[in-house]
Order: sequence, then C-alpha cells, then structure tokens
Amino acid sequence: MMYSLAPHVELAERGGEHLLVSRTPLCVLRLNRSLRELVARGLDGPITPVSLAEQEVLEQLAGKGFVERLRESSEQPTDQPAVSIVIPVKDREDELARCLASLNRIKYPKERLQVIVVDDGSTDLSPVLAQLYGAKVVPSGGTGRGPAAARNVGARAATGEILAFIDSDCTASPGWLSELIPAFSDPRLAAVGGYVDGMCRESAVDRYESVMSSLSLGSRERTGSSGDDTFYLPSCNLLVRRGLFNAVGGFRDEMHVGEDVDLTWRLRDQGWTIGYLPAGRIYHEHRSSVRSFMSRRFDYGTSEGTLQRLHPQRRKRMVIPPLLALLLALGLATPFTGGWSLLLAFCVLALDVTVVKARLVRRNVPVGLTELFAGRLRALGSLVYYLCFHLVRYYSLMIIAAALFFPMLWLLFAAALACAGRVDYSVRQPDQPFPAFIAIYALEHLAYGSGVFWGCLSRKTFASYRVVLLRQMEASA
Repeated sequence: MMYSLAPHVELAERGGEHLLVSRTPLCVLRLNRSLRELVARGLDGPITPVSLAEQEVLEQLAGKGFVERLRESSEQPTDQPAVSIVIPVKDREDELARCLASLNRIKYPKERLQVIVVDDGSTDLSPVLAQLYGAKVVPSGGTGRGPAAARNVGARAATGEILAFIDSDCTASPGWLSELIPAFSDPRLAAVGGYVDGMCRESAVDRYESVMSSLSLGSRERTGSSGDDTFYLPSCNLLVRRGLFNAVGGFRDEMHVGEDVDLTWRLRDQGWTIGYLPAGRIYHEHRSSVRSFMSRRFDYGTSEGTLQRLHPQRRKRMVIPPLLALLLALGLATPFTGGWSLLLAFCVLALDVTVVKARLVRRNVPVGLTELFAGRLRALGSLVYYLCFHLVRYYSLMIIAAALFFPMLWLLFAAALACAGRVDYSVRQPDQPFPAFIAIYALEHLAYGSGVFWGCLSRKTFASYRVVLLRQMEASA
C-alpha cells in the first residue's frame, strides 16, 4: 500500500513548528519530527511505509483526510487466495444465467475459484442452469428460507479462504475480485465491500437508484473497527475471510433484511476491521417500479428495530457544536424577530472567527480570515443538512400526520425536504431533472421511515429514534 498527501493538504512550517493544514474541511495538525519526516516523503511522490508502525500512522492520517491511499494493480499478491463465490437463488433463472456468465469473465485464476449456487427451493430451471455453467449446486434445506440462511449453507460447502457473496440479480465486472482481494494483505481486515452500481437507466427510479441506492457506499474509501457507529457493508458485494465468518456464526438465518449489517457489526465487535473500496464493481438490477421500490425501502426500514435489539450499543450520532447550534437557532428565529436575530448571528460568527484567528496567529498557523469564515459557514451548512435529512428520514410520517391538524408543519416538512434533497441532488448529480428526483426522494424517505416505525413497534423498542449528540467532531471519529 502507498499513500500520498490529499490534494487540499499542505505541509507548512511556522515558528519552527511543522503543521499539516487541510483546507477542506479546515483542520490543522501539529507534527513532531518523526511524523514530519514521514509526511515530507510525500512531497516527492507516493509514500511507501517501511514498517507496520509507519503504515498504522498513515492509516490514521488517511482516516482524518490528510493523506489518500493509492492502490495499484501491481499490489496483487503473488499467492492469490482461493475464493468461493456464493450465490443464493430462488426462481431467477434468467438473472442467474446473466450473473454466472459475468463470473466467467472475471480476471482471476480459474483454478483458484469455486462457484456455489444455493437453491432455496426454486420451481424454475435455476439449478439446471447453474450446473450448465459449472457451478456447484447445493440445496438450502428448505423453500424460501431466505438469502441469509442460503448463504450460510453455501459457506459450509465452501473450500476457499475467502468467501465472496454476490446476489443472483447482480453481475460482476471483470475486475471484481482482482480489485478487492489485495485489501486482505492487511491482517486486521476481516471483510471488504466493493462498489455497487445500477444495471439499468431506463426508468426514473432506475436513474435515481443509480446514485442513491442504499447499497452503494459512494466514491470514498471507508474503514471501521471497534466503536459504536453504524458503518456496515452490503452483502451483494461482500468478501469475508471464511475462518472469521464461521467464527462469528455467519449470517443470522432468521433475518431477511439487515443480515449484512448484523454480520459486519459482529465482526467489528470482535475487534476486526471492515473496509469499503470504491472498486470491485458489481451491477445490481434495482427494483424499477415505484411500488416495488417503496416496498423494498419499507422492508429495509423494518430491520432497524431488530438491529437495535441485537446491538443496543450502536446509536446514530450527530455532531452539534454549541456555537453552531446557537447560530442555527438565531437564523431560524429571524422570520419572527424582524432580522435582529440574523444580525446577532453574524456578530456571534464574526466574534468567534476573530477569537479563533487570534489563537491561530499566536500559534503561527497559516489560516486566513476568509478561510475561517468559509469553514464556519460550511460547518453550519453541514449541520443544517444533517438535521433536515434526519428529520425527513425518520419523522416524515409523523410530521405529515400532525400537519393535518397543524398546517404550519407542511412548511417545516417542505423546507427540510427541499434542503436535504437539494444537497443530495447537487452531490450525487443524477441523470434526471430535480422535480423527478425530489419526488422519488420524498417517497423513499416516507417508505423507509414508515418501515422504521413499524419495525420498532413490532419489536417493542424505539431506540432507533435516539440520537447521540456530540459537541466536537473529534469525538465522532
């Protein structure tokens, strides 16, 4: 693994001290001599760690956004591990044939591959097609037991060191395994997930799902180990060490949604690391009708009650610094105070920036007033977005119901929806006009939030609605 300084980061020296300065987001890190020497190697090209200690330090810097990981095809291990690909299926002969055909095109030594199709009681030709493609077919032990139970059966029949899970309605890119397998050179890594892309672009829902699917984790690498955050890996593109998969008991047979969340959280609870790479692409045939789309989002939402029962220590977390909370409150009060609150908010912001600037000047940190103002405004904007997103995601149903009696709440709902939707539209850049996007966006959150409420009600726990509020960004890392 090699590393490089992130594009928005510079190495600076002020008053005999060495600093790493990130412009977006605005962050400064003071370096000791050894760390400065390590980082300075990145000024002349990629940094290659020469010891495990150096790699651990660089991984910490990567987690904070100061450096980026560089992954090259040359990192392929000389002794590539044996991989068992597990595919659960029930009555999807056409989709399965398409999936198996794509697996024949992946760039990985064929003698190191085992393809296992677990038939969950199909009445069509799925088992026959699997045999024609050379896959090992095993019965799930019942009919309609669900993907989690079927994957466990496949794992028990596997011989590979690595289990690679893919769904029958997916296809794999040629580089699926070759781009993800090198991540297992890290002995602490238990599982790695890859990029999930949409297969179709015909309908409005297809175009929405291509950028907003809950199965796609975006374009930024992520890792998670111990801790109580909610980062997980979807099972439709998931590679796991077979020994560790078995050690934690695999998927829970009885779970039909959220089983991948549960599995990867249990791996993390055991002290292992999971990682996501925006590589190793697979293509998923998302549900393209509005009805099926909303039904699936509702199903996903119902898993939250079960997951909170199984993992009560994990909570949604939101960073709300007191000053930003005050500025937001003053801004919201503006329509009722004739603008005095807005003026006061600007004065509070100016005073804060001035105080911070004075502290930075005393410490010889090279950050200007313009950058400080921009950084504070970006932080305030992020806070507004996350509050609006959470409100729309979890409380849409309740707000709409209450708005029937208190019409002013329609304005609150519309404002929160427009704010969160506009940010996601600008960041994700879907191939569709904003009105179509925001309409599907609203339906998604309404369906998911309804599922969360039903799941919590049926499990007799509403812990999913409790949010841990943090004062500082560092506490959420």
